[in-house]
Amino acid sequence: MSGKQSRKTFRQRLDEMVRTLREQILTGHYAVGDFLPSEMDLGAAFQLSNNSVRKGLETLVSEGLIEKIPRVGNRIKAPDTEAQTVLRLGYHSTLTHQAELSDLLSEFERKHPHLRVETIKIDDSREYVKNLISTGLIDVLTVNESLFSGLGDQLEPQEPNEHIHSFLQDIFRRNGTLYAQPFIYSPVILCYNRDHFMKMQVPEPDSSWTWDDLMKCASQLAVRNERFGLYFPLFHPNRWVIFLLQSGETFKKDKTGRYRLEGTGLFDGVEKVREILYNTDVYPLLLSASRHDAERMFREEQVSIIMTTYLALNELKDAKFDFDVAPLPYLYDARTLLITIGLAINKHSKVKTAAKQLVQFLISDEAQLYIRRKTYSLTSHMQTVQYTGEEELPRPSRFQMYREIIPSFRQSTDTNLTFDQLDKVLSECKLYWAGLRSKEALIKNVEMRLNQQHSGEPPEDANVQ
Repeated sequence: MSGKQSRKTFRQRLDEMVRTLREQILTGHYAVGDFLPSEMDLGAAFQLSNNSVRKGLETLVSEGLIEKIPRVGNRIKAPDTEAQTVLRLGYHSTLTHQAELSDLLSEFERKHPHLRVETIKIDDSREYVKNLISTGLIDVLTVNESLFSGLGDQLEPQEPNEHIHSFLQDIFRRNGTLYAQPFIYSPVILCYNRDHFMKMQVPEPDSSWTWDDLMKCASQLAVRNERFGLYFPLFHPNRWVIFLLQSGETFKKDKTGRYRLEGTGLFDGVEKVREILYNTDVYPLLLSASRHDAERMFREEQVSIIMTTYLALNELKDAKFDFDVAPLPYLYDARTLLITIGLAINKHSKVKTAAKQLVQFLISDEAQLYIRRKTYSLTSHMQTVQYTGEEELPRPSRFQMYREIIPSFRQSTDTNLTFDQLDKVLSECKLYWAGLRSKEALIKNVEMRLNQQHSGEPPEDANVQ
């Protein structure tokens, strides 16, 4: 009986040694060309005889992970392509220039030669991404607030990181558990052409500006048939909702569980947008709804001020003029939208250990500093984002302005609506902005659409002009 137990214990120790060494090699603890500890040291560490250690090492040789060098030792071998573990990353294509993602993945593969990262472009379609997760086609994915909200229990819990701001981690928490690591982020801000302001002798924006102040200056900056004063892609989900947030109010239900919006200031910001849109000397009303129009027009000096983000500033790296950043103007409350990109892991991934290695690398000091030096994006690492060393890009003079406006950061869900509900509100706002609704009709129709789910009845169209 004692002999059987002894053999079982020996087998467990041998399996533990092989498993430990295999994982250390695959996760980059040992680099290609490094030698494993001596057979004597391995024997002492795992309580095995030299013969047993050699038997375990033969398993790693057969797997193509190491090679024996006579009278020298056991060296980590460069893997054949067929022997590499494939890790699939679903990512938003904008991260190519917002985070220099291609360079980071190349460095990760260099450090982890037994891992190979394949990339799959994704968008914000929750159903599409859910399908990729459920079918195992992606192991790691980038998520924003909207996409994260629809993934439910499909993601692997992760450990909080003390080097990342808690307000960024809170976005990706559910019931106190973290399901994605913040990677890069930005508030929505103003970006302006300093040359235009100087030439037209217009004072540069500051934190005291209201939207009326902005419109007054934008009208002074506009030059007919040459440039507009202001532009932003209104229907972009990270733009229009700001005008709801700045009302200082949230959507609330009454005691019967229905939304009552009449008499609130929730749509005063929406009304302010209509004022902006119909000032055609200032705002280019008939442009497409492309989210890249603002940065393209700004780069070509066809507009003086845009609403943008630090992430989108990466499209201005080749700008031929001096530009700077400022906080958004305010309506009633100084609020702006916080855009955060996180790194999530498929709960059902078959290469979960490798997936965790990739996430940890991308939020490491090394990777985050690379992003900070090569891009305008704000990195999630608290110390790295405040880097003050040698720069590789010319920075706006007020680049660190984001630190002063952190109390103004809000999420779309701070409206107290889901993303699906916000879509319903936007569809009604579009009709109002097009002149097909009065403000009273807008409020009534939004009420009915939000209460539709409550009552189970289709809403009537108020159609009040």
